[in-house]
Amino acid sequence: QTFKAERVVLADAPKAHYQLKTTDAGESQLQMLKKLELDKGFYEEVIDCCDRAGVFFMSTPYNEEDLEFLEDLQVKAYKLASIHAAEPSFAAQVASTGKPVILSTGMATLAEIDQTLRAIRHTGNNKVILLQCTTNYPSNAEDTNLLAMQSMTDVFGVLAGYSDHTTDEIACIASIALGAKVIEKHFTLDKSLPGPDHTSSSEPDEFASLVEKIRQTEKCLGSSFKHPCDVEIKNAVGMRRSIVAKKDIPTGTVLKNEHLTFKRPGTGLSPALLGEILGKKIRKEVAFDQLINWSDLE
Repeated sequence: QTFKAERVVLADAPKAHYQLKTTDAGESQLQMLKKLELDKGFYEEVIDCCDRAGVFFMSTPYNEEDLEFLEDLQVKAYKLASIHAAEPSFAAQVASTGKPVILSTGMATLAEIDQTLRAIRHTGNNKVILLQCTTNYPSNAEDTNLLAMQSMTDVFGVLAGYSDHTTDEIACIASIALGAKVIEKHFTLDKSLPGPDHTSSSEPDEFASLVEKIRQTEKCLGSSFKHPCDVEIKNAVGMRRSIVAKKDIPTGTVLKNEHLTFKRPGTGLSPALLGEILGKKIRKEVAFDQLINWSDLE
C-alpha cells in the first residue's frame, strides 16, 4: 500500500475496532499508520526483487500523489482497498490510467459498488475485478458471504474474486469452487510482529499450503462439460453391467423381465436398451448367464 499517513487520516481519527485489539490502544490511527509508511526509495528495490522472483508487482494508492508516484514507476495494475468502493471519483482517477483495477468491496452495498463501477467504466476502462471482502481482521466465517461474488458477477458482468481475512483456508478454497478468479491473502513472516494485520495473515508455510490447495481445487473443478474422463472409460468395462439371461431361455421365447437381469462386465448390450429388447423373440436358445446379443433376437 502506497500512502502518507497525513494524507489518509485526520489527527483525531479513531482506530477501527479490530485495530484497538491488535495494536497499542493508546496510540492514534495517525501514529499507527506513520509507522507503516514505506520510504519512496524502497520501491525500486522491491520492484527489482519482484522482477527477479517472477512476482507481479502491484500497490494500492490512496490519493492523487500516490497514483502519480506509482505511475512514474510504471506499475502495471492497481489494487484498490475496500474504502475505495465508496469513492467513485478516486476509483475513476485510478481507472483513467487504463490499467487493470482489482477492487475490494468490504463494507460496501451493491448500490455503492454500482456507483463506483459506473464511474470506472465511464473512463472507458472495463478491466475490473471485484473482490468480495469482510473488513475485519481477522474475520469470522459466518461473515464471509461468498455467494455475493456470484451476485456481483450476475449484476455487473465482471470477474469476481475474494479477499480473505479469516484465519484458515476454508473460505479461500470455497471461493475457488464458486468461481473466484483472484484470491487476496495477507502475508507475513511472523504473526507475532507488531501491526494491525499480522494475526490474520499467512506465514510462508501456510501461504505455500494455501496456494497448493487452490491449485488442487482448480484441477478438481475441471470444466462444465459433463463427460467421462479417460480413466473412467477404461474402468467402465469392468464396472458397468450388460443384459444377461436370468435363466435358460428356449428358442422362440418372447422376452419378458423375468428372463433377463443385469451383470458385469459392460461388454454386452447396455441395460439402457432393455425397453427395446422386451417383447422380442429369441431365435436360438440362450443359456443362463449368457450375454444377450442382437444376433440372438428375431
